[in-house]
Amino acid sequence: MAYVDLNPIRAVMAKTPETSDYTSIKQRVGQIKAKHKKLHPASKLFKFAGNTRAKMPQGLPYVLKDYIKLVDETGRIMRDDKRGFINSNTPPILKRLNIEPDNWLYLTKNFESKLKRLVGSVTKLKQACIKLGYERTPCLSSCKNYFT
Repeated sequence: MAYVDLNPIRAVMAKTPETSDYTSIKQRVGQIKAKHKKLHPASKLFKFAGNTRAKMPQGLPYVLKDYIKLVDETGRIMRDDKRGFINSNTPPILKRLNIEPDNWLYLTKNFESKLKRLVGSVTKLKQACIKLGYERTPCLSSCKNYFT
């Protein structure tokens, strides 16, 4: 899966995984950073279920945060048989996405259970509420805490 997610980098079609079109990693990052959950179609990607355990839920036996870090770090490796790579001067992916690691961990674990309606920066959240005709702004305090 990481090999496929890094194809646009290796082919010099994108500079970073989160900007590489038609990849699962871009979709996964986009879901976490979605400004308004209802405006984004439900993902058809297999979910990350976390570490293997006795009663394993359906999903990939890996933690999403670890997978994204794996792709980012693997993409920095220069290979003689490939043209592209993530430049070593490029900041780590969470820094590029402007998300604190603790916030990222919370969001990936609790995205569907805690942030059921609207998600994003306070500005975007309020814009979406106006557009949808909401009188209240749901998830406002959570979005203040987790999105800059």
